[in-house]
Amino acid sequence: MSSASSATPRTPAEPGVDDATRRTRLANERTFLAWWRTGLTALAVCVGVGRLVPAHTDVAAWPYELVGAGFGVLGVVIVWIGYARTRAVEDALDRGTFAPIGVAIPAFLFGASLVLGVATIALVLFT
Repeated sequence: MSSASSATPRTPAEPGVDDATRRTRLANERTFLAWWRTGLTALAVCVGVGRLVPAHTDVAAWPYELVGAGFGVLGVVIVWIGYARTRAVEDALDRGTFAPIGVAIPAFLFGASLVLGVATIALVLFT
């Protein structure tokens, strides 16, 4: 007998709590998909900046490849953060608590995006 079948059903503390939890779980799934879309977009920018631009222009390839690789790393990190956040929110829902994102993750994403954005603009303007 599995533990899921032997568990006693929860009685909600107030009407609508189970429905709110269901909606929150569905919102968490949509947010997970948004993390994936953002990560895949960064990977597409990786290919565009790192491979397509140097292949179709008469410029030194290495700066574009470097910035493209940065976007690739950012894309992988975004997908990983999306998975970690999804798990943290699911675990918090199971405990009946909240999982704040904190300051470090948004600060890292802001900093990495700022650096890569400025580097891309510099490549466009000065090469």
